[in-house]
Amino acid sequence: MATYVLVHGAGHGGWCWQRVAPLLRAAGHEVHTPTLTGLGDRSHLLSPDVSLDTHITDIAAMLISEDLRDAILVGHSYGGIVITGAADRALDRVGHLVFLDAAILAHGESLAETTPAIRAVRSDARTVGGVELVLWPDQPVARAIYGVTDETDWVWMAERLRPHPWRCFAEPLVLANAEKVAQFPRTIINCPSTLRLRAGEVLDRYFAADRVWEIESGHDTMITEPEMTAELLLRLAVEKG
Repeated sequence: MATYVLVHGAGHGGWCWQRVAPLLRAAGHEVHTPTLTGLGDRSHLLSPDVSLDTHITDIAAMLISEDLRDAILVGHSYGGIVITGAADRALDRVGHLVFLDAAILAHGESLAETTPAIRAVRSDARTVGGVELVLWPDQPVARAIYGVTDETDWVWMAERLRPHPWRCFAEPLVLANAEKVAQFPRTIINCPSTLRLRAGEVLDRYFAADRVWEIESGHDTMITEPEMTAELLLRLAVEKG
């Protein structure tokens, strides 16, 4: 049996794995779908203090409190940064890192610094309660980024999506054990539509892994292609076994 920790991306919550988690559990695996502070069912905890560091702490603390070992951390989108930071803080509890069409940052980098598409969303930011928020679900740019074209899917998502604190995108990733984190087995699952938005040296890191797979889908593969997403994740459990 494998242990999966599925970490959602910006604006989402643990709810976004509702189509993938049951498929992993049906195969006999343990699955956790935490929600990051200030989002989803924890949106009531949003404050000016919520940051990338907060979200890394969320996942690292969960690994410890649930006493998870050899966990397969799966990060979608912004969640890729979060799982990298969590692995850095809980080295003895992680067995594999999976970047599901995810942001991949090095120590000292921020998402805003490395991703032009993220810098662009700041033009539509709104400040509420002292928090600068971006990716509002009522803005066309959010739907375009998430890549969900089915109207029924989008209506379901839009009810659950929340705007994301800009601070999380501007804050650099800080790693105390960067070399050890780099030694974890890693799998990268890319969506070609997202790859086309990346360029230069940053693009190279999306092909630097033990396994590099593709899903021909919009960015939110757990919504648009849940069966394929689960199938690829299940391959990792078979290989570990």
